[in-house]
Amino acid sequence: MNFKEMIDNMSPEVYVSLKQAVELGKWPNGVRLTKEQTELCLQAVITYDHNNKPEESRVGYIDRGSKQTKFEEDNKDKVDSIKWVNDAPKGKV
Repeated sequence: MNFKEMIDNMSPEVYVSLKQAVELGKWPNGVRLTKEQTELCLQAVITYDHNNKPEESRVGYIDRGSKQTKFEEDNKDKVDSIKWVNDAPKGKV
């Protein structure tokens, strides 16, 4: 069985277990994940999300649209200014 087949056959319970293992850094029995295990579990979680969930429900999703629009609306009348500081001795520019 290859990685894709494994993800396609993964149950939601296994997905939750892998996600929790990555979040906590250890398996349910308390054994710490190795770096390789963490990477594989994270890859499996991301792939599972991509195949089974809408974009806004996936791990790592950031809703930039509504926040960026609100930021632009809140700051549209504000003008940023730059103050130049001269480090030269007085009298010399």
